[in-house]
Amino acid sequence: MTEHFLAPLHSWLATPMSDDVSSAIRRLRRAPDVQHVAVMPDVHLAEDVCVGVAIGTARLLYPQAVGGDIGCGMLAVPFDVEAERVREPRTAARILAGLGRSIPARRRNRGEAISMPDALARPALSDARLEGLWRSAGTSEFATVGSGNHFVELQSDEAARLWLMVHSGSRALGPAIRDHHLAPAEPVGGGLRALDTEVDSGTAYLNDAAWARRFADANRRQIAVLAGEIVSGIAGGRLQWEASITTDHNHAEQETHGAKRLWVHRKGAMPAWPDQAGVLPGSMGSLSYHVVGRGCPEALCSSAHGAGRLLSRTDARKSITNRDLQRQMRDVRYDFRLTERLRDEAPSAYRDITAVARAQRDLVKIVRVLWPVLSYKGV
Repeated sequence: MTEHFLAPLHSWLATPMSDDVSSAIRRLRRAPDVQHVAVMPDVHLAEDVCVGVAIGTARLLYPQAVGGDIGCGMLAVPFDVEAERVREPRTAARILAGLGRSIPARRRNRGEAISMPDALARPALSDARLEGLWRSAGTSEFATVGSGNHFVELQSDEAARLWLMVHSGSRALGPAIRDHHLAPAEPVGGGLRALDTEVDSGTAYLNDAAWARRFADANRRQIAVLAGEIVSGIAGGRLQWEASITTDHNHAEQETHGAKRLWVHRKGAMPAWPDQAGVLPGSMGSLSYHVVGRGCPEALCSSAHGAGRLLSRTDARKSITNRDLQRQMRDVRYDFRLTERLRDEAPSAYRDITAVARAQRDLVKIVRVLWPVLSYKGV
């Protein structure tokens, strides 16, 4: 296929694309009905479609361009106390222990399920098999943070105010929804499969994905409630929900861009409409940003969703030692017993978040800088 048939490409890169990433982006540009591709500065290789990409289509849906963790995103909420309250080592240790008990990574580590909002208790999913999975696993996964790069973090802003940041998603239900709808999807080449929004298969995917987004949002909020109770009971202070910021970065929704009505797919890309608040996290040992969008049309009003992996998990475990991680986390409290299991989450496994922010000056404006004080990750 000649270059003439490739969808337009716009990119904001912090580092040059690798050959593998470049090939994956080119394959996506060739896919039927893809009208526009925007590559964020945190782009990195992932299964089927790279993380850190936004695409626009006129009619077709690509579940692989949303990914499995549908609705995964960020929530940031300030406390009404200073961050100094949680820096003392014994206080930090008590908070970490409390987070581990109340907000496990996986359902098996919690004795009792957490009650969820009534609106989510009876999901209107498109297939009985998905509802069966929900009954067997979904309720018990509510208010679990997950593993990998999901986290609960306490941070300090420039005014020394304490903030909570939560990164989590739709847990096992998101991948189940993706896989369920990929099965009947039409193969279109390059390993990609598409659904048509004008037939039942497309509308069913949209219905289920919208529910997964609602679940993921409620999951983050409940995690924040539990974390807030732990911090309040140990160090004092209350969450100030009126100043909260929430966003997700794995979704597909219909939007108007210029004169076009497009299905915008974001996989590891945060919406960044004019003045829209967002959260741009770094690694577990580096600073993070609160931002507002600039509404860049070439980026489909999108932004990076974080630092983005620099090393695969396999490569990180080969090259980063326990001592490396401890050195990189010297100013941040975390559960030192998990050092061996967290080496692939070390700051050096991720891009420099300041370079990512610099590369996307046209996409967002930084309004607040935050430094990690305590990081809790599930394994």
